[in-house]
Amino acid sequence: MPCLPEDVRALALMLPEVVEGAHQGHPDFRVGGRIFATLWTDEDRVVVKLTPELQAEMVEAGPDEFEPVPGAWGTRGWTSVDLYAVEEEALRCALLAAWKTVAPPGLVARFAALSVDLEDDR
Repeated sequence: MPCLPEDVRALALMLPEVVEGAHQGHPDFRVGGRIFATLWTDEDRVVVKLTPELQAEMVEAGPDEFEPVPGAWGTRGWTSVDLYAVEEEALRCALLAAWKTVAPPGLVARFAALSVDLEDDR
């Protein structure tokens, strides 16, 4: 089942301290004032900021779902995610990875500690 722009919005806004903004006419999601995802609703895709290494891993694992953005942006880790092709779990992983890539290190550490605490409570 394809993911929808509403899925991107809901998943992104579940992450700590994320706010929705906009640039160049597209909704974006920010943490610490930095963009980690931009939604292109007219093209059924979201562009996420990954490390180049993680981008390579995701593209290799899901070439139909993930593709580097053309040009210099892509070489810096910006990755296009095809909402029609991606499964929700892969979208969730991509958004979390993008969030971790741009979030302040202290916030990422607090989030990691919280995740461990929640898993310990299971």
